[in-house]
Formats: sequence, structure tokens, C-alpha cells
Amino acid sequence: MSASSDQSRFSNLRAQAEVLDGEDGLRRLRDEFHVPTRADIKRTTLEHQQQQQDRNDPALADETTRCTYLCGNSLGLQPKRTATRINQYLQTWSTQGVQGHFKPLDDSPLPTWLDADSRAAELMAPIVGADESEVAVMQTLTANLHLLMSAFYRPDPKGKHKIILESKAFPSDHFAVLSQIRHHGLSPDTSMVTIESPYADDGLITTYDIQSIISKHAAETALILLPGVQYYTGQLFDIPTITAFAHKHDIFIIWDLAHAVGNVPLHLHDWDVDAAAWCTYKYLNGGPGCIGGMFINSRNSLVTTTITDEEPERGYGKRLSGWWGNDKATRFQMETKFHPVKGAAGFQLSNPSILDITSLSASLEVFKLAGGVVPLREKSKKLTAFLEQALSALSDDAKKLFRVITPSDPDQRGAQLSLLLEDNLLGPVMKELEKSCIIVDERKPNVIRVAPAPLYNSFADTVAFAEAFETALLAGQQ
Repeated sequence: MSASSDQSRFSNLRAQAEVLDGEDGLRRLRDEFHVPTRADIKRTTLEHQQQQQDRNDPALADETTRCTYLCGNSLGLQPKRTATRINQYLQTWSTQGVQGHFKPLDDSPLPTWLDADSRAAELMAPIVGADESEVAVMQTLTANLHLLMSAFYRPDPKGKHKIILESKAFPSDHFAVLSQIRHHGLSPDTSMVTIESPYADDGLITTYDIQSIISKHAAETALILLPGVQYYTGQLFDIPTITAFAHKHDIFIIWDLAHAVGNVPLHLHDWDVDAAAWCTYKYLNGGPGCIGGMFINSRNSLVTTTITDEEPERGYGKRLSGWWGNDKATRFQMETKFHPVKGAAGFQLSNPSILDITSLSASLEVFKLAGGVVPLREKSKKLTAFLEQALSALSDDAKKLFRVITPSDPDQRGAQLSLLLEDNLLGPVMKELEKSCIIVDERKPNVIRVAPAPLYNSFADTVAFAEAFETALLAGQQ
């Protein structure tokens, strides 16, 4: 293919992207985020070192150009309002000290620290499609999975004791399941069942595959743990259908929504999901290692007794307990008798990190500005489809070196395409992409994950990636 035809292919794509970006009703949200520049990505210091350069120098202009960041499935970008909200929190702490727990400030948009978790749950509930009382913002993802399993995995060695999960689940999910099984004195050899499709070369699992395994092991299965979106392939699972099938066989199901929350519309309450957990640093942009979230269906968090009853523990389900799960009205009476508040909040342990919650809530404000997940999903489908189109325009020589392993059906994927490279190409390709200031995610040995996030990515970003990817593939082959 000639150089002129190469230029024509990408010029046409860039022209299409310009039109699509101009029509994008959410494009204003990009300015809500800090997108690293080329100079940011290249430097090795926190602060930009000012240098005497000619303002008309084209090299200087190039360095101030934003990089192409397509890694929101790993770590979302920082909202500009995050620093503002965190500074307000720090100012509260510095001027109010311990009074910040209870004292509202007239000129601050922040809740008191006592109410910060409730405010975060209020902002989170519409994103996951839940009643506010069914959501708790607490702990971290794996810790929350352990808390859920400690409450709802009740194995009977002579009856239901197995846990079903996918064979290529995120490693931490595997570790949590293994340790829970062993904690109950059972063996993973007999109490853990993994799902793997015998027909899919790319690691995709159909709803039929999942239902077949559930049917086969239903009589002995106590719990199922599955992802909403599979981290490696980007496949979106049919949460309502699988949940209903699990319930048909009287099996409790927990969903790991790390790659689904903020990515695809969720209706956890309407789908009658039992429980779910997620992190908040990917599509929710809470920041690295930020506080996690948990959903517990209201029917699983009932409290039917009062603390003054003779045996109040008979009125709620077993769980690991901590003082922040106590009823807020009596929490600071410092009684040593635990009685949970109704709802997911009753599963909280310690007082949450206000720094984390402040950071997360700043990003959730941006979701509110966007009008929620539904309009974001509409844009996301268009973005990912346009990325797919851009990849299909690569030269034949380049297309021989990779294939897309994410489902082609837009309803079976989120904002991610996983690209499986030929052997020994991952390292060289990632180096070339970095030189072009293209930030994507790698999963060894051979996969690059590309995730255009609708809050801050543009259609032009997908073309920039495709053009740089073709160059990287051909250079990596040499």
C-alpha cells in the first residue's frame, strides 16, 4: 500500500472524527479532566521544568499537545474538581479539627464527615441502578468481596458448598474464593468450579456456557461469583438473565462490577441482583486505590429487631461487624452491643476515608453533569464502534499481526477492545506507542486493551491510536 493511500485512509478517518466530535453533546465534559500532555508523559519530575524556548518553536507546541489516553479501564483520569474538593476537605480539617465530623460549614459544598458516606451512596445509587439504602461506599473491592462472602457463603459439606467462578477471573477474585473455601475447612479441589467455554478460542464465555455449568452443579452450589464485564476480553455478561437462572436454582450470586460500573448501565435493584462489589478508580475516576462500593439487595439486609430486644441478633443476617455499621443515631453512644442499621450501610466496618470519599464524590458530580450513565453509554457505543472502524482501515500487513477478541456485538461489550497480538510483539508495540504518547493498557503475554472513555475521550483519539498502532505493529515486526 502506498504512502499516499495511507494518508488518504487516515485523513478520511480524521475528517469523520472531526464531524462526530462536533456533534458530540458531551464534548464539554472533556474540559472537566486533566489530560496529560506529551511533556507530562515524558518528564521524570513532578514539576514542569521551565526552559527558555522560542514560543514559535513547533517542538514546544507539540509538547503541550494532550496525549491520547485510552486507559480508563485501568485508571481513570483526574477530574479538575477533585483538587478543589480535596482542598476544601483539607481546609475543613485544618480550621475545624474534630468538629469536621459534625459541623456543617455554610460556604462548603461538602457534607460533614459523619454524613460523607451517605452522600457518596446517594451519588452512586443511580449509577448502579439501586435504592440509596442498598449501596455502601466502603473498603476496597477484594475486601468487600470477602465481607459479602463471609455473610452469604454458608457452605454445607453434605449439601451446597461449591462456588462457581470463571476460569480466567481477575486473580484477586480467585484468591478470595480460594481463601474463603479453605477458611471453611473445605478443599478447592471439590468446592470450586470454574467456567471455561470449550468452543471459544478467545476466552469468551456464552450465557449458555454459564447456565450449563450452573445446571450441572446446582445441587451442590452455594454461591456464584462472576464479573459484569470480563477484564481481559471486555465481554459484557448478561447480568439479569444469569441472575434469574441462579435464583431458579436457589443459588446466591455476587457480581464483581469493577469493569462495569460507570461503563455500562446497571439496574441492580430491578434485576434482583443479590449482591455486588466494585472499585472506583477505573471508569469512576476516584483515583488510584480509591474506596470501593457495595450493593446488597434490600431483601438481604433487613433488620427486624431493635437493640432493646432480648436477642436483637435474631433480626438480621450474620456478618462481620464494626461500629460504622451501627445505627447512626446510636453510634456515638459507644455501646458495646452491635445492632446494624438497615440496608447495605449495616455491613460497614470502620469509619471510611474522607479523603477517598471526597475524591470519589468529585468525580460522581461529573457523572451527574453528564446526565448519568445512559447518555454516556450512547456515546460509548459510538466511540468503540468508530475505534473498530479505524482498526479495520489498517493496512493488510498490519492487520495480519493482531485480532480483536472482544465481542463485535455492541450489546456484549463495554468501552473496551482487547487486541490479541502475534507472539513477541507486545513489548515493542507498547514502546512505540509510548513514544507517540499513546497510553493504553497491556496484559501479558499478548493483549493490549484500548478503552475510549466517553467522559473525556474523543473520536479523534481513536484515529490517533489506530494510526500510531499501525506504525508500532510494523516497526515491532522488524
